[in-house]
Amino acid sequence: MKVASLLAASLAVGGVSSFTTTSSRMQVPGRASSTLYAASDDTFALLFDCDGVIIETEELHRLAYNAAFKEFNLQIGDEPVEWTVEYYDVLQNTVGGGKNKMFFHFRETKGAFPTSEDGKAAPSTPDEEQDLVDRLQARKTDLYKELIAEKAMARPGVLELMDQALADPTIKVGVCSASTKAAVTKVLDVTLGEERRKKLDVCILGDDVAKLKPDPLIYSTAAERLQIDPSKCVVIEDSIVGLKAAKGAGMRCVITYTTSTEREDFYGLGADAKVPELGSRGVSLDMIFGPMKTQLDAEILVGVKD
Repeated sequence: MKVASLLAASLAVGGVSSFTTTSSRMQVPGRASSTLYAASDDTFALLFDCDGVIIETEELHRLAYNAAFKEFNLQIGDEPVEWTVEYYDVLQNTVGGGKNKMFFHFRETKGAFPTSEDGKAAPSTPDEEQDLVDRLQARKTDLYKELIAEKAMARPGVLELMDQALADPTIKVGVCSASTKAAVTKVLDVTLGEERRKKLDVCILGDDVAKLKPDPLIYSTAAERLQIDPSKCVVIEDSIVGLKAAKGAGMRCVITYTTSTEREDFYGLGADAKVPELGSRGVSLDMIFGPMKTQLDAEILVGVKD
């Protein structure tokens, strides 16, 4: 079935793999490699989440999940499985990773797994549950990639800030996303372009780590790969889940919120700054790292943040 019809119908939740990128940028002179965090004293890192930060994709994710649920004919009792906008807002601020969202929905919200594919019985063992979720996620990813190819557009100010960082030899740049490699690679190819993507110093995705956000592992791993102390890393996030991961790793965090996350108490949970769009506030590299280069724990985005 064509994705357009599926979406029309749907409208009425270890170690690091080898996917970590090798940057084509010039390396900062004087880097040592004998200790865990051995980058030179003037080196910092800017790490971007993907969904909701580089591109506002959460509604596309929701539509793709609902299209997959529709295609699999998922039913719990007499009701089809469908995620509303309001419920998906809860999911994205509670659970990291698509498979985890589905497990949370079936186990915690509904207390039951669905029948599927024209009356096939609900899974009755953990292996059967995992198989259903795996197949749903694979189909959802294909549908999502089709949507991205049609609709992907970077959020205002993101590419400008990333380009400033990529041009500065004292700033390492990375992407850390809980989404799958297949989904994120498509987003990055469409929004960043191949040349910009290849300049990233690190790219760690949901497939690459044993625990997903809000666990800090993905950001801790990025700091280790970059050999930079976490206190010198600034994360750009959009959700509570991402904020908890960044702060749990000991990093600074700037929130660029979306319509689905704007009501969250980001400052109450430790955000260093929040803005609606990087572009709308003219956020620049110097606004973030200028104060930190003078005093590591200095306030950032002064006069710009909400």
